Amino acid sequence: MMMTMADPREIIQQIDEFPPVPNVVNQILAAAEDPKSSMSTVSNIITYDPVMTANLLKVCNSAYYGLSKEINSIHEASVLLGLDKIVELCLFRCAFENLKKAQQGYNLAEGQLVKQSISAAMITKSIAERLKVANKHLLFTASLLKDIGKLIMERYVAQSIDEINRLVSKEQVSFSAAEKTVLGIDHEGLGGMMMTRWGFSPRMSFIIANHHLQAPQARKDIETCIVYLAETICMLMGICAESDVCAYDHYDEAVALLHISDGDIDRLMISFLENRDKVEALLKFL
Repeated sequence: MMMTMADPREIIQQIDEFPPVPNVVNQILAAAEDPKSSMSTVSNIITYDPVMTANLLKVCNSAYYGLSKEINSIHEASVLLGLDKIVELCLFRCAFENLKKAQQGYNLAEGQLVKQSISAAMITKSIAERLKVANKHLLFTASLLKDIGKLIMERYVAQSIDEINRLVSKEQVSFSAAEKTVLGIDHEGLGGMMMTRWGFSPRMSFIIANHHLQAPQARKDIETCIVYLAETICMLMGICAESDVCAYDHYDEAVALLHISDGDIDRLMISFLENRDKVEALLKFL
């Protein structure tokens, strides 16, 4: 059957009309990854963003943390909770604002995409710590924002969902591959372009643009494989709702490259499930 491909240029043009991830995220990420930075460096960056500061203090003073004293400054929050936790909270908050809406084209209810994204980021962090890799904040952020392309793609996917689903079911291709066939671009590729347009590093753009490991070079990249594996673990646990018959195509290659055993996967799942209630609680305060 002949199929007319959508014009991807129309989709790409939507990037300029879409509210970007706040620049403060880039600044925080750069400082967190810089070994010369201090806790006060990151705290000062946050303090100069009044909206971020207000939101962060609200979360820190919520029942989620149950601290015995009220926190009145970002510096105080950093001392009590630690730099890593403050960076994570900032990233969670920014992701929440962008990802909380329903994505009908992907059959995701309101709040579902942000829950998936936060879950994948937490698992990515666990894998990165287990493997003792550098750039842990970059990987955490890449995992958190990996599906940001869906925010623009979803209405185009909704218009073409029957054809996309036909390719997935009849021709046994991945949902992303079907997206690209029908629309001329997939959400990973668009997400990578969004990161580039918003001034994120080439490394971040590469990981997000390749997080389903469709490109051979991505399957040899440790950091991209970590983000892929975290999302796959979410799928195995039923956190990701979308059904993709080819979602696990590169699972064996990823775990082999990362030297992750079945036992390691089981431990990662158990650890996450033991803390799953914390994700639900955090979402109420973001």
